[in-house]
Amino acid sequence: MTQGMQIDSSEADKPNKGKAPAGTSKANHENLPWVEKYRPETLQDLVCQDQITSTINKFIDENRLPHVLFYGPPGTGKTSTILACAKKLYGKHYKTMTLELNASDDRGIGVVREQIVNFASTREIFNLGFKLVILDEADAMTQAAQAALRRVIEKYTKNVRFCIICNYASKIIPAIQSRCTRFRFAPLADEHVRKRLQYVADMEHVQLTPAGADAILHLSKGDMRRVLNILQACHSAFPTVDDAAVYICTGSPYPEDIRNIFESMLSDEFTTTYTLLTQLKLEKGLALHDVISELYTCVDEYNFPAPVGIYLLDKMAQVEYNLNTGATEKLQVSALIGHFKYAMELAAQTK
Repeated sequence: MTQGMQIDSSEADKPNKGKAPAGTSKANHENLPWVEKYRPETLQDLVCQDQITSTINKFIDENRLPHVLFYGPPGTGKTSTILACAKKLYGKHYKTMTLELNASDDRGIGVVREQIVNFASTREIFNLGFKLVILDEADAMTQAAQAALRRVIEKYTKNVRFCIICNYASKIIPAIQSRCTRFRFAPLADEHVRKRLQYVADMEHVQLTPAGADAILHLSKGDMRRVLNILQACHSAFPTVDDAAVYICTGSPYPEDIRNIFESMLSDEFTTTYTLLTQLKLEKGLALHDVISELYTCVDEYNFPAPVGIYLLDKMAQVEYNLNTGATEKLQVSALIGHFKYAMELAAQTK
């Protein structure tokens, strides 16, 4: 999996940013997905994770890189950071000195006992120091594989450094966590994402409007991979990337429609609200799960009394859980509207 890519605006105009990587033809480079085409090449290209990159830079400069655990939401730069570290450590030899495994595919104990042990137990003829094992999406590894990895990390520390990458550190067993230096990657700040988004749009000659950029930022929630994927998809489908193009291309509900649904739930009778929500779902192909995700924002912004707000958020979470476990969407629409109507009664009683 790729991770987030973020380049400092001062680095964006450097001439080598548009060049194809060594050994890659220009035509192949141009056909790459934008998330790969604009992946940062060095640690200096990454921003929004300044404390992490400065700490890792110091480790590398002092030749004291420990085992590391990178965790955080998707698209925040975890894989990009460790690949940039590998290129800084090994230069042109980084592919032979690095073993990169995606634990979503290679997740069993056999991978630890075979691929990782074979790689870790050998040294290069031209000694370039320790080698690097990158385990991406390690939270998908089985418990048995993680238990076996614990001993491998200790046994081959002289030859190898391990980088464990995951979305949820809680899914990594404590024994592995204690052997690694942990770094949490936070969602990227909107101002940095906006700069990078505009840079890519300029490089690819995308007609991106300010409203379109706002819509992409709203939907991405700090995930740079999602930002570039949405931009590329919208550019392929529409001559101008505005807010309408973004919502149509992603199949996300319009904010105006969500606002109408929310206001109807607060003021109209049950049948009127049910008809409105059902009609919007049919006409615009909305999924109730997407509607609920946007309604959370409306509930958060509305000035509900604390007990009412807590009740609504709890019941909306319950409806979302029911949808994820296979409940009938038609019944969950009725349940959602009913929770809002009861919440308005509670609000009237608390005044």
